[in-house]
Amino acid sequence: MNPILHLLAPLPNFLAYLGTALGLTVLFSILYTAITPHEEWKMLRKGNISASLAFGGALLGFAIPLASAIAHSVSLLDTVLWGLVALIVQLLAFYGVWLILPRLPRQIEEDHRGVATIAAVFFLSVGLLNAACLVW
Repeated sequence: MNPILHLLAPLPNFLAYLGTALGLTVLFSILYTAITPHEEWKMLRKGNISASLAFGGALLGFAIPLASAIAHSVSLLDTVLWGLVALIVQLLAFYGVWLILPRLPRQIEEDHRGVATIAAVFFLSVGLLNAACLVW
């Protein structure tokens, strides 16, 4: 077998996992922006840094456990199932922060960067813990 073709043999699996991960990330983005009471995309387009910090933290907080699920999965279906678990946990993290900081949506709209930063750190922390728990 040609050495180059041999090296590219895993390419279909790579593309399947990458496509799945990107699809789950898009799904997460859609669901996250749907559950937040503020208009994420509108604020991002207007340059609201707080919206960027909070959404970026939530997105990374999802991507970290998704990467762990990919790295430790036994199949693509396994990745999807654990990716969905990571997605649910990260969406619940938003509600957790909202309980702790009941004015969070309004403060993000008003571009309070300190609040958005602590929310992003919380989302990232949940993501890291979630990723660690996905290692079996």
